[in-house]
Amino acid sequence: MAFSALSNIRHFIKQIQDSREIQLEQEKSNPYLMQALETEKQDGHRVAFIARTIALSVIALVLPIINPRIDVLFYEFLLVLFIGIGWLQYRMAQTGISRRELLLIMVDLALMTVIFVVPNPFLPEAIPSAFVYQFNSFIYFFVILAVATLAYSWRTVWAMGTWVTVLWSLGLIAVTYFGKDIPELTDKVQQAFSGYPILAEELDPNSFQLPSRIQEMVVFVVVAGILAAKGWRSNQLLLRQAAIASERANLSRYFPASIVDVLASTQHDIGAVRSQNVAVLFTDIVGFTKFAETNTPKDVMEMLRGYHAFIERSIFQNNGTLDKYLGDGVMATFGTPETRQEDTLNALNAARQILEETKIFNAQRLAEGKSQIEVSVGAHYGPVILGDIGPSRRLEFAVVGDTVNVASRLESSSRELHCQCVVSDDLMKHAVQDESANTEVKSIFKEKDGVLLRGRQSPINVWIA
Repeated sequence: MAFSALSNIRHFIKQIQDSREIQLEQEKSNPYLMQALETEKQDGHRVAFIARTIALSVIALVLPIINPRIDVLFYEFLLVLFIGIGWLQYRMAQTGISRRELLLIMVDLALMTVIFVVPNPFLPEAIPSAFVYQFNSFIYFFVILAVATLAYSWRTVWAMGTWVTVLWSLGLIAVTYFGKDIPELTDKVQQAFSGYPILAEELDPNSFQLPSRIQEMVVFVVVAGILAAKGWRSNQLLLRQAAIASERANLSRYFPASIVDVLASTQHDIGAVRSQNVAVLFTDIVGFTKFAETNTPKDVMEMLRGYHAFIERSIFQNNGTLDKYLGDGVMATFGTPETRQEDTLNALNAARQILEETKIFNAQRLAEGKSQIEVSVGAHYGPVILGDIGPSRRLEFAVVGDTVNVASRLESSSRELHCQCVVSDDLMKHAVQDESANTEVKSIFKEKDGVLLRGRQSPINVWIA
């Protein structure tokens, strides 16, 4: 049983060490973690300052009741000072290790230690230094520790536990060697409680009651350790939430927000290999090679960013999935990871929106004195195979099959057909169901029969725009 307990302790310590390394790596690579830590730190310090102010204000109200003498004003002044220190801690809060924050914490604890072990200088009568310990002031350290859990990391909370123990020990040693004794008080107590040595020891004004002092320090360290462990667990939860936020952000690069919500909440394995009907769309910049040769790298990248921006917008606003970038080309799917009844219509609307967005984009470039671009689009609907492919260390969600090949060749055929967009008859039939939609489509697209695509033996019917 003892061996099992020791093994659990070692495992817990190993977890803490590993979590520190993992956090440092995630802080470097995950901006969402840094943002979460920053937000948590700022929110924690704000709540801690409010809680600290309220707690110290309550103590300030209670002290005159406990000690209805003029010398209580000394402690009232110190409480205001501690509220000021708390405000400084709040103002100087920052993510990561801060020497200024640690210094303020140390000042906090050191000042409290001095106050609790040195008699009030405004007392109307002299008392032994050891008698101050019998006021049980140590319990106020727990208030500071509890507030610290709202603002500081679990490491700082644990450090506070050890710092208080060291400071309290130093204070006890200082009072032992340099404190003031009044021996006649001890004599009177021993005479009054002759035959009762335990009571005489407990009531002796010159007694430090060392067992009680040790008990205070041990209990404080234990409580600090428990709170630090709780803080560590909360920190692990924060890391997991930041990782989830990062994963959702990665998903949002490929899926519209509505689909990201579905993927985040679904219980299905979206990477499982399966077959389903999907609308596939390809778009490309015609003559991109020539454009890249005749423009500076900066101009090329600026154009591509603008182009990709409106392509992405057209895809996402029509509930499509951005499958991959192919240099100046883009592949999108409608019906992944889950199919919808309106997938083909969404694909058709995305193709139309790309054509409209291209006009707007070219108008902006023309106004800026820049060359225009020509965009081609191809779309097809049919069965595909989809799921995770690649080795375990480099998994990638992919959509493959003849439908993908046909969509790609439809886009390429726009050059020979002297048009911007080529849509297969299969997609058009599924997308246009009612007469009004058919009339609208015919005003934009024209049917063309018997088009032979590169690498295929049988011609297909298409719609061009």
